[in-house]
Amino acid sequence: MTSINMSTRLSVNATLLRDRMTVLGEQISTGRKGNTYSTFGTDAPRAMDLRGEINRRASYEKTIDQALSKTKVSQDVLNRIGAIAEKFLASSTKLLGAAKPEEIQLQAGQAEAAMIEVATLLNEQYGGEYLFGGSDSRNPPIPKPSDIAKTGMGLAIKNEVGTLNATNASAVLAATKALAMSDAAGTTPFSVFLSTGEGKTEPRVSVLGNDNDRVAYGIHANRNAAVVSTGETTGSWARDLLRGLASIAGLTPEKAQLGDSYTNLVTKIRSGLEASVDALALERGSLGLTEARLQGLEDHHSSVSTTLQLQLSNIEEVDMAKTITSFQTTQTQLEASYRAIAVAQQLSLTRFL
Repeated sequence: MTSINMSTRLSVNATLLRDRMTVLGEQISTGRKGNTYSTFGTDAPRAMDLRGEINRRASYEKTIDQALSKTKVSQDVLNRIGAIAEKFLASSTKLLGAAKPEEIQLQAGQAEAAMIEVATLLNEQYGGEYLFGGSDSRNPPIPKPSDIAKTGMGLAIKNEVGTLNATNASAVLAATKALAMSDAAGTTPFSVFLSTGEGKTEPRVSVLGNDNDRVAYGIHANRNAAVVSTGETTGSWARDLLRGLASIAGLTPEKAQLGDSYTNLVTKIRSGLEASVDALALERGSLGLTEARLQGLEDHHSSVSTTLQLQLSNIEEVDMAKTITSFQTTQTQLEASYRAIAVAQQLSLTRFL
């Protein structure tokens, strides 16, 4: 009877050791103490809090990273538009003085092509969203970029320049400025959303970078975002550039024979281009500062998350070296238990015989 009781006790002990090895084996495989919070004992509430905070910061990191991807593309667009504006500001000096007819014709053709390029750039997309369309990100801010020089504002400005005579330069300039500033249907090249109602005054697209810390980064195609244009301006670097390009596109060689009227017109065209160049430079700089701020927030969340993850690991994860040692010790104990069971069973059989 004694041998039977001993054998039973050894079997129970072996079962416990096998269960212990199973737990240790899973811990070695996963690196975690267990799959439920109950395995963390009194540290369970803290583990839940830490995991919640890590997930919250991961969400911020994700949204900031998406915003940074958009600002990078927007910055590339602004750089290209800025290069176009700078090119025409520099080349427009050749339109002054004794301008060659072929130079006027060349720049007029190039300006019309540049209008299409600028309009196309302002329709840039990222992830299926139009970056310069405000909250109406599913629709292009300039519906018909390829027609911008042949319809509406573009055509009207070219026609106004075509009316230039020896005395009306000021009137022509006032008319081209009014056309560039207009939000009227059939005149403005910009979308109905950007030109009317909520789209005219809505705030910039922004991202929540931290609790109660919203960072604006979006830019509307038809108005400045973070800067104020100065000089010969419509108040918008995009409108100033399109006005200047459309005006150059409307020039013809015979207009150069009008003397001071022609000179005054071209000088003001250059001033408008200069206003666009200056505002674009400031806009790009402002967007760069916004990118730096967003990157700083993302880095902060990442740094804090790393610290929190280390604290969580101390609660949830096992000490691998100790766990492997414990597994090996338990395995040795189990093997010894099996041998003891075998001896006990032999003794029991001997007594029975």
